Amino acid sequence: MIKIKYISVLLIILVGCSGKFGGSEKEGISPKEILNNPEYLAICYGGYRTTTREVQPTISEIKEDLLLLEAIGVKIIRTHDVHTPMAENTLKAIKQLRKENASFEMYMMLGVWIDCKDAWTSNPIHDKESDRNSIEIENAVKLANSYPDIVKIIAIGNEAMVKWATNYYVYPKTILKWVKHIQELKNRGKLPQNLWVTSSDNFASWGGGDSSYHTKDLKELIKEVDYISIHTYPMHDTHYNPVFWKFSSNYKDLSKVSKIDTLMFKSIEYAKSQYTGVKKYVESLGIEKQIHIGETGWATRSSGFYGVDGSKATDEYKQKMYYDLVRDWTKKENISCFFFEAFDEHWKDSGSITGSENNFGLFTLEGKAKYCLWDFVDDKAFVGLGRNGIMVEKSFNGNKKALMDKVLVP
Repeated sequence: MIKIKYISVLLIILVGCSGKFGGSEKEGISPKEILNNPEYLAICYGGYRTTTREVQPTISEIKEDLLLLEAIGVKIIRTHDVHTPMAENTLKAIKQLRKENASFEMYMMLGVWIDCKDAWTSNPIHDKESDRNSIEIENAVKLANSYPDIVKIIAIGNEAMVKWATNYYVYPKTILKWVKHIQELKNRGKLPQNLWVTSSDNFASWGGGDSSYHTKDLKELIKEVDYISIHTYPMHDTHYNPVFWKFSSNYKDLSKVSKIDTLMFKSIEYAKSQYTGVKKYVESLGIEKQIHIGETGWATRSSGFYGVDGSKATDEYKQKMYYDLVRDWTKKENISCFFFEAFDEHWKDSGSITGSENNFGLFTLEGKAKYCLWDFVDDKAFVGLGRNGIMVEKSFNGNKKALMDKVLVP
């Protein structure tokens, strides 16, 4: 009996030590602890390195990316679908990095792509859903159960309820159906209790804009989700709603940089107003629910609406200023913000490398640090790290004047 007791005590000590010192002490961390903690920096991640998603990033390549993100303080990433192997390979990469280094800590908001019947055709049927949706949900459930210590949130749909997404949007009843399904699986012990479910969508879809979105199904959806994940993009509205960026005559004598800075301060106030719009609508329903930001970002170049021939919004200076402003705001308010995005991805607009959708990354496709991250280069945060064997360097070769020469005043 003495020997058995001794062994039992020893096992308890070993288990306790493995939790405290073996890197697993965070495995039971809750989504609430992550989302309400400004130290858990969040970002949207896609690891695609070519002009097509047919070429999947390898686990080794994903590990390169995750180490770069760790170097800038990221601890939770958001993926957008489980159509391809990338989400699962990212989970495998995180697991491997944890085994290689007990101090490596990273979690995932796992995206599930949802769209309507006959999406991306000339006649999408918005009040019916795609047969593919059930497969996406099934795959997400499988991954959440296989990696319960990494997958902390499932996001059902990406801008799936906003009506300008004319090729694929669905009505809230479709998202509600799948959110209830996930919650039921949790209640039955078929998914971890320590898992949150939401939908990541435009602020208007969550009731923060046009009252046409204020439906019974949306109200029920707000009740069912564990928190609300909104998208806000002032950069896009420099074209679609440019009035908020207009100058009065009082600004005409300001310097170029002062004019741009003034406009960027307007942009962050615009984002705050969209967040506040959602908050006020939810409160009007008598519902208490956390609201976090699932996407916001600023592209660094555009050959379309936002570039030299459009609203002149896109460049690395404005991206850095918006990034700093949005991080300052959300950290102060304990709002989690999944900044869009980690790396440029050129598959999104494969016909035009300079298309804005290809250029939202904080890193270029090649792995250069854009102006937003120059301080990290100076601080030696990326020593020994890079993409495709190329170590991280500053964009514009670190030449601030060359960077500023590209910056346009709207």
